Amino acid sequence: MSPTSYSLSDFNFDLPPELIAQTPLPERSASRLLQVDGAQLHDRHFSDLVDQLHAGDVLVFNDTRVLKARFFGVKNTGGKVEVLVERVLFNDPDQRSVLAQIRASKSPAQGSTIRLADAFEVEVGERQGEFYVLNFPSDVFDLLEQFGSLPLPPYIEHSADEFDENRYQTVYSKVPGAVAAPTAGLHFDEAILEKCRAKGIQFAYVTLHVGAGTFQPVRHEDLSQHDMHSEWYNMPEATVAAIQTARANGRDVIAVGTTSLRALESASQSGQLLAGNADTRLFITPGYQFKTVTRLVTNFHLPKSTLLMLVSAFAGYNHIRAAYQHAIAQRYRFFSYGDAMLLTNKFYE
Repeated sequence: MSPTSYSLSDFNFDLPPELIAQTPLPERSASRLLQVDGAQLHDRHFSDLVDQLHAGDVLVFNDTRVLKARFFGVKNTGGKVEVLVERVLFNDPDQRSVLAQIRASKSPAQGSTIRLADAFEVEVGERQGEFYVLNFPSDVFDLLEQFGSLPLPPYIEHSADEFDENRYQTVYSKVPGAVAAPTAGLHFDEAILEKCRAKGIQFAYVTLHVGAGTFQPVRHEDLSQHDMHSEWYNMPEATVAAIQTARANGRDVIAVGTTSLRALESASQSGQLLAGNADTRLFITPGYQFKTVTRLVTNFHLPKSTLLMLVSAFAGYNHIRAAYQHAIAQRYRFFSYGDAMLLTNKFYE
């Protein structure tokens, strides 16, 4: 099957609802790990990951930190609204402006105000597609942390509590800006990280602020018609240097999560990995030739999602179909709080 032959329905599958993990396991590294090497499938525990890596390999982590980005509020006309901050606008030197989704019975007018969390008011700015610019009265990050709530994914049926506030962040999260966690990283705890260090596995970091668009299904059967959501990333010089060393020594570059992979591949579009920061709309589907990443740690993804297309491109469409069928039969836990996979990059087939 050629790349252009794939359509949206090729990435659908039936998932029993009870396999959607609603809560994390008590221990981060207690998850299962399905290793996919071509047509070979290996059922492992996540703690076995260290045994599958080698000294000199580079694990690339996304160090973004999830914002408390959800608010409930009231328009100045009295109507109730729900606000989900999509991204902080860093071109505002005072860090007082955001792009946000607004759910309301009637769209708010530009120049109107919304009172959030019964604590402060924001002014509605211009509309940009499905988002609105909202102007906060003071530093956005302070107000989010004080009054916002953690935006769990739409398929998780409970509101975030204190346990979620810890477990829906990676242990190495550092740079606030995401509205969804880079969930492959949720399996790593300090014990696993220390075992990796002791084995000589190198660590490198990127920042990609995951947007709510990561949960949006593709709606066009013709994949070329899909408008990919935009996400901001930063590629540090130190990460570029670590990867160059690994590749020169024939070692693997292992992206921890599809977000790390998107950042690495976005920064490699010239043919070589370049440091810097930018917005990316990179849409990876079967047929894409990977330029930097050789292995991938990832969770199980939603049907008809861009992430399922990405892993199909990475490991091979038929191999991913078989792996997902196996995972369902073996009762793996799916999505953000679910189990993990370790994939090896294969040429498109």
